[in-house]
Amino acid sequence: MRVHVADHPLITHKLSVLRDKSTPSPTFRNLTEELVTLLAYEATRSVRTVDVTIETPVATTTGVAIADPRPLVVPILRAGLGMLDGMVKLVPTAEVGFLGMVRNEETLQPDIYAERLPDDLSNRQTFVLDPMLATGGSLIAAIEYLFDRGAVDVTAICLIAAPEGLAAVEKATQGRDVTIVLGALDEKLNEVGYIVPGLGDAGDRLYGTV
Repeated sequence: MRVHVADHPLITHKLSVLRDKSTPSPTFRNLTEELVTLLAYEATRSVRTVDVTIETPVATTTGVAIADPRPLVVPILRAGLGMLDGMVKLVPTAEVGFLGMVRNEETLQPDIYAERLPDDLSNRQTFVLDPMLATGGSLIAAIEYLFDRGAVDVTAICLIAAPEGLAAVEKATQGRDVTIVLGALDEKLNEVGYIVPGLGDAGDRLYGTV
């Protein structure tokens, strides 16, 4: 598993505003979109391309285009939806699928309650959007589900992560082609599974508590 922490002053600045508990939801949503666009720039460095011939006003030259099959972007509901606009702004030709996940109160493991994905993910580069990598349970389940459907590599884009969650994902995905792109790697998880210092519940701060 490859891990890239995007240590850039603009990213750190925007994350600092996100962390502030007084930042209102509209500002939080706008900053999340901007952050994801910056992180997506790093996450798509290995996106597959093909050579194309183009005519400039001066001469004929060779450029590149995004290869088929197009990248697939998969936000994990609900908080991942707040990251979608920032991703497709950078990669407008990408296809979008959805995964809805909820914790099973008996097993304490994440269950998939809704999905909207292509039937065949063979040879697809897939980008998962999940703002918080805390315990890692939801992200692990999403990654395994995508590989089971035929994906060849999965890149997860997260705003922040805890070391415990990162280690859990690495252990669960050994032998898989997985990349994690982060805005920041935080200190730890607290006793109730929140990232410290973190930014609270991303879904609630994006959309409210209903």
